[in-house]
Amino acid sequence: MRISAPHILHVAQPVAGGVARVVTDLVAAQVATGLRVTVACPAGGTLTESLRVPGCTVLRWEATRVPGPRLPGEVRLLARLVREVRPDLVHAHSAKAGLAARLAVHGRVPTVFQPHAWSFEAASGVVARLALGWERFGARWATRVLCVSEAERRTGEGCGIAASWRVVPNGVDTGRFRPDGDRARSGAGPLVVCVGRLCRQKGQDVLLAAWPEVVRRVPGARLMLVGDGPDAERLRSGAPASVEFAGAAADAAPWYRAADIVVLPSRWEGMALAPLEAMACARPVVVTDVDGARESLPPSHPPSCLVPPEDAGALARALTTLLRDEPLRAELGAQGRAHVLAAHDLRRATEAVTDVYRELLGVVPTPVVPNEGRKCIAT
Repeated sequence: MRISAPHILHVAQPVAGGVARVVTDLVAAQVATGLRVTVACPAGGTLTESLRVPGCTVLRWEATRVPGPRLPGEVRLLARLVREVRPDLVHAHSAKAGLAARLAVHGRVPTVFQPHAWSFEAASGVVARLALGWERFGARWATRVLCVSEAERRTGEGCGIAASWRVVPNGVDTGRFRPDGDRARSGAGPLVVCVGRLCRQKGQDVLLAAWPEVVRRVPGARLMLVGDGPDAERLRSGAPASVEFAGAAADAAPWYRAADIVVLPSRWEGMALAPLEAMACARPVVVTDVDGARESLPPSHPPSCLVPPEDAGALARALTTLLRDEPLRAELGAQGRAHVLAAHDLRRATEAVTDVYRELLGVVPTPVVPNEGRKCIAT
């Protein structure tokens, strides 16, 4: 049995969006349990600032978001940090950090790899085949591969990744994301809100393709895109007057509360946080049928809340149906809130991750819970 608290090293890249929120929530919960926590990540984004809490050490690990010619130097720097920190366990988040951490550690320290959606789903052709080949090979250096949905695990397993799997569904702070509270500016007409990084993964281009049909059938409907990203300029250039861009938001909860519907038309996910946050705010959601989507919705939700990815027509029909039926929206919002409280509360998720650490390391301090007011690439 350990005398001192285990020391956890989180390695993160990217440093914004859902991955940053997951790391931030895990770190806060783990510090509260008495674990020693260090985070290695690049500067910038939102992660470094959000980790400025007592009990967490942040080390600068400069790394690009995708593999490239700088990778060998990034691996060497991370290996040096691991030697200096001497963690009991390394937890690597997302594809790039997972690549560098496993190369740096080589299984010499218990290593948890959390894909947050598979890298080979984000690519095509040779790049996708290389990414899949690496994941098949690199799994040998992960003591556990931690997936956020059973669908994400099945995707990896079906594509030939042989790993010691564990599934911990994403959770959200149901005290922060709740029906009552501040609302973002609204205005006249029904409002559809999409919260997510403006990039190919999140599918805002498909949403914009569907939007003219929604406005034709529901005059006065408005669409708000909340977020920033590499596709921002391109999306703005083709957007009609009924679409607005709010930019990045430090707190998306007011936008969820202002929405009549929250939509996320992703091309791939592990389990997206935005629909969970929206449901926690008692808002109905429309999502695409990608990994984690079915598991994140209440079983009682109608099929129209789940549409095929990249199908603008189906997306338009689903949004139109909900915009025309206010009682149904209220019912779905209530169902969503109850479902998140029961299955996706943040405390449940963070405690389950701590249980994974407990399996690998032995005794870990009992969490202190505060009071609260399809797709394999052919090779």
